[in-house]
Amino acid sequence: MFLNIIFLLLGLVLILVGANALTDGASAIARRWGVSDLVIGLTIVAFGTSAPELTISFISALNGSAEMAVGNVVGSNIFNVLVIIGVTALFSPIRIERSIMTNEIPLVILSALALLAIGNGPLLDGDSAPAISRVDGILLLLFFAIFMRYTFSQAKAAPQPEQTSNSVTPVKEMPLWKAVTWIIGGLAALIYGGDRFVAGASGIASAIGVSDAIIGLTIVAAGTSLPELATSITAALKGKTGIALGNVIGSNIFNIFMVLGVTATVRPLRFGDIGNLDLLVLTGASLLFWIFGWFFRQRTITRAEGAVLTLGYIAYVAVLISRTS
Repeated sequence: MFLNIIFLLLGLVLILVGANALTDGASAIARRWGVSDLVIGLTIVAFGTSAPELTISFISALNGSAEMAVGNVVGSNIFNVLVIIGVTALFSPIRIERSIMTNEIPLVILSALALLAIGNGPLLDGDSAPAISRVDGILLLLFFAIFMRYTFSQAKAAPQPEQTSNSVTPVKEMPLWKAVTWIIGGLAALIYGGDRFVAGASGIASAIGVSDAIIGLTIVAAGTSLPELATSITAALKGKTGIALGNVIGSNIFNIFMVLGVTATVRPLRFGDIGNLDLLVLTGASLLFWIFGWFFRQRTITRAEGAVLTLGYIAYVAVLISRTS
């Protein structure tokens, strides 16, 4: 048990360090090629914050722990909305632009509904067990391609903001050799850290008698969402709460459309112990995110609403624990 905890912590540290190094190195090279900061943020930085989920899900699927792969994404997305948005709003109310309410957040809801529909495949067409097939994975990737096309069209239409010293995620300048080294080192840390993290998480699940799905929904999900949580809290302390929105929206869409799409295309993913409770909590959290934005104090997530979201996550975890006891 102790060794599994060491593997879990070591893997998590390597994943977070590797994702940061990969993002910084790739951003520096893109900057040298004349790519704008806005496009870097929409692609490399967004991918970097989802790299832990992709690494864990991909390695879990290859190791035969499909439930952990799906649980990681579902749990991370629930954590993103209920905890990251909730805690950030507790620090400072989050003002949401009208365009985000009408364009981006509906895509978050759509991604949750797509996963809910896939998870209820047996009810719709009589399959023996819910799973994300290779065909489902390809369709999710097509949704992701549409999202990226929309994102780039929006980026071209909007003026690029100047990067300031107060930016939360500045693009670091570095020599080419150093950027390449960081990319290679980041990838190596992600791969090895992901392997150790999955081994540790699976070992803990076996030791305490719970399924890979439960571990994926809780410990793994919270661990892989740490980059988004740290960035969002830092942004809130600097008065840039809008960054938290970008983190959550981008990460949730990336996780379902890209992470599950890529992973399921390589190997179909069984849902296992991940059921409608988890999928409905994800869908409900996404809808609550949208409702809190539109109503009450219009287009603002208040501290009270942040508290409701945070308490909602605590209640969800309590239900998960009660089901395993």
